[in-house]
Parts: sequence; structure tokens; C-alpha cells
Amino acid sequence: MLNVAIATLGLVLTLPLMIAIAVLIRLTSRGPVLFTQPRVGLDRRALSRAGGNTRRHFDHGGRPFTMYKFRTMRMDDGTSGQVWAQRDDPRVTAVGRVLRKLRLDELPQLWNVLMGDMNVVGPRPEQPSIFVYLREQIQGYQRRQRVLPGITGWAQINRSYDSSVDDVREKLNYDLEYIRHRSALEDLKIMLLTPAVMLGRRYGW
Repeated sequence: MLNVAIATLGLVLTLPLMIAIAVLIRLTSRGPVLFTQPRVGLDRRALSRAGGNTRRHFDHGGRPFTMYKFRTMRMDDGTSGQVWAQRDDPRVTAVGRVLRKLRLDELPQLWNVLMGDMNVVGPRPEQPSIFVYLREQIQGYQRRQRVLPGITGWAQINRSYDSSVDDVREKLNYDLEYIRHRSALEDLKIMLLTPAVMLGRRYGW
């Protein structure tokens, strides 16, 4: 109920801003306003079976879903493969760089919350192929899928974007700490801390 209420309120309050962002993206670069990408969501299976499932051709590590963001990269070379974005990535547009700095490109994910794919607060959802790679590299990585992924989270307000396995390993500690102590009060605390991160442009590219 808290997630639906916050997402609904967020969509209503940010609608004028999102319309302005959509117009800017449309006027300054070729391609769609929204960027969609498959991500790995909640895994409801027992942890003992989280490494594989004989009934599936491929174990995604959780239920795949389509995540929505404002497009921040050029269409020419920004849609091939599943890779980490890098600091000063040449694929990022001028408008996209501002959106990423302030994390405004994440606003369409409020719709993912209403659809039940995400929570407002939780571990960030990863791309399927990168998730499988990280699960093989980092012990216990799949444990972060025991809760719905989120738009913001304890790791996001304490760490910058991922650019290496070591970055992910550090963030995993924050994600697992959040899962151990999570509650409605903890979620509200993280939500209240998130605007300071956005407006202060901390940990954003």
C-alpha cells in the first residue's frame, strides 16, 4: 500500500516535469523518449534452488520484467549488448547527462511500481546476462532477489553507479543489510534521504 501510494503521488506531482523532459529528449536527439530494458526481478523460489531450475531453459535468477527509463543515450550505438555504463560515457546525450546526474531518468519506473514489478525502495534490478555473470563472481549475490527491486535503495544513497565487480560487491553488503532490517519505517527513511542525493548530485554520473 505504501509503494502504490508513493508511486501514485509521485506520478501526479512529477507529471509536468516528465512532460518537459520528454519534450527535451524529443527535440535534442533522434529516437524514442523512453528506454526499455529487461531486468531481473523478484525470485520467490527457495534459496536452495536459486542456482538453477530444470523446468527452465535458462535461469534468470528471478522473474524478468521490462523496466522503463527516460532515454539518455544516442540510438546509434547505445542499444547493443548488455554492458555497464561508464563515467563520461560518450554515448550519453547532453540532456541525458543532466538527467543521469540528477537521476531524473528513473522517474518512469514509478509505473513499474504500480505494475508490481518494483518497489520504490529495494536493490536495483540488474540486466539478465550481467546478473548471471555477477552471480558466478560474487558469493551470495542471488540473495538480493529475495525482495522486489527498487527505484532507490540503501546501496544507491551510499554508493555511486556500478562500473566493476568490486563496486557491486560493496553494494551487495548494503543491499543485504537493507533486507535484514527492512520495514516501512526504513523505507520511508530511505525515501526521505533520496532527494538530498538527487539534488546534491551525489553518486550520479
